[in-house]
Amino acid sequence: MALLSFLFPSKPKSATAAKERLQIIIARERTNRTGPDFLPALHRELIEVISKYTKVNADDIKISLDRQGNLEVLDVNVVLPDA
Repeated sequence: MALLSFLFPSKPKSATAAKERLQIIIARERTNRTGPDFLPALHRELIEVISKYTKVNADDIKISLDRQGNLEVLDVNVVLPDA
């Protein structure tokens, strides 16, 4: 059986190849971006979700994205009202 595997190696599965290609595309997109364009949408969604559970002012939710070398740090600060 090992001899047949050596002579006729199996082809990589298409799902694995597609996953690897997607990872390369995502990594390339991340390095080519100059600024975050998702922060305004993320801010609106956070306000909607938090508002379901407590009354919060939109100005009390602060979001920032910092780059530290190859890493990106997303900082979300929510000031909740007193009980």
